Amino acid sequence: MAINTTLQERSNQICELCAAPDENLYAYTVPPKTEDVVENQVVLCPGCLDQIKADNYSDIPHWRSLEGSIWSEVPAVQVLSYKILNKLSSEEWARDAMDAVYLDEALVEWANAEDALEAEKIIHKDSYGVVLESGDSVVLTQNLNVKGTNYIAPKGTMVRKIKLVQDNAEQIEGKINGDTIVILTKFVKKSV
Repeated sequence: MAINTTLQERSNQICELCAAPDENLYAYTVPPKTEDVVENQVVLCPGCLDQIKADNYSDIPHWRSLEGSIWSEVPAVQVLSYKILNKLSSEEWARDAMDAVYLDEALVEWANAEDALEAEKIIHKDSYGVVLESGDSVVLTQNLNVKGTNYIAPKGTMVRKIKLVQDNAEQIEGKINGDTIVILTKFVKKSV
């Protein structure tokens, strides 16, 4: 996203992470925030932006610039610096930079919120650990009694266009013999 006048002035037209002057600067909204407002954005050069979008922090010398940006007066810059330093915490200098700075509790929560949301995400997996998505087809791995009927679904039965039970990672819904039933994920294998 192109940067507006306020961000241009705030950043002095340099990347707020690595301080590289660049003609092609971008406004980056720090996740999990989604509102494209100045308070949620950081001005980035193409090099920083590309590495962040790729979730690739292997260019360690480039990211040493975070030792300075973590001290920024701009909360969004502090949060993004903290998030990246946290990903680089195997590096001693990154741990030292994080330990040296005090961030307000709200900023630390913002920095950790994306990881917390990801951890809370319910992921459905079949009996072999393969991730299931709505609309997938699965095969039963054993004979199952279909509750409410006197029918037993035999091992090998194909269940097409499953639906995920949103609040339970161990359950999916599917149709067998025209009846929609709940099936435990430990009894299915994703079909290719």
